[in-house]
Amino acid sequence: MLCEISSWSGNNFFLTWMILSLIAFVVLIVFSTLIFYHYYVNITFEKWLQKSYPKYPSANYVRTEIILMLKGLLSATLCPALALYLMGREKLQGYCGVGEYGWGYLVISFFIIWLSTDFFEFLYHRMGHTIDAFWNIHKSHHQFYNPTPFAVIADEYLDQFVRALPLIILPTLIPVNMDLLFFQFATFFYGYGIYLHWGHEFSYPDAHHPIINTSFQHYLHHAVSIKNQPYHTGFYFKIWDQLFGSIYPRENCFCIKCQKEKGQRTREEFEKIEKPDYSVLLNWNFWFENKLA
Repeated sequence: MLCEISSWSGNNFFLTWMILSLIAFVVLIVFSTLIFYHYYVNITFEKWLQKSYPKYPSANYVRTEIILMLKGLLSATLCPALALYLMGREKLQGYCGVGEYGWGYLVISFFIIWLSTDFFEFLYHRMGHTIDAFWNIHKSHHQFYNPTPFAVIADEYLDQFVRALPLIILPTLIPVNMDLLFFQFATFFYGYGIYLHWGHEFSYPDAHHPIINTSFQHYLHHAVSIKNQPYHTGFYFKIWDQLFGSIYPRENCFCIKCQKEKGQRTREEFEKIEKPDYSVLLNWNFWFENKLA
């Protein structure tokens, strides 16, 4: 598909960038909106029992998430557009189809991409909490202590651009099927990222899963990780945080499962929770008011 896009655009960088941005816009808006509508607009006691943070964000807060998400989208699609452009000029080792490398190499590539990009995301994210210059860029994302699915790429331009760099780095170093690379990145980092910013938790996998980071770990990261306190900067696998000693102490866990074990999350508490009116997000004038979250 990606080779076809590049071919159709005549390997025009700007046109390819616009096409990828439009596709990303539609996908992110549709999936984030559907999840947001189900869990934040149609609120029920049963859904609230899954919500990591008991309170719901204001409409102003959500508007800010969406605005920054759209900003991040434009920079997130720069790297894939540049990768296709460079591949078209035979500057990268990216290829389309099975090619001369065969299916075996394609399967091996799948795991190389998965592990290397997951470590890259972890390390860059960790640097965003441990290096002053990086924190000054990344801290914008941490205004969303109670994230919704719209916060998935609600980052500053540079932050999101660097996160997408593996799309250029990998085909520079090794032969990579570009469709596979882009599909994995879209699925494991943007698709899974929507889940991580969902703000709710599944009963399985729960927060105590030994291998993967769940939505609770990422909510915890938003809630307690600050400069020089990089809890759970990993994206998919927990092993990186385990190796670097940045796992939040289990005895202090405040996931839904642990809250319920402590007798929290009662119907009486739910009735007292403010349920914001998010219908204002459909009001054109609301988007041009000065008041932000």
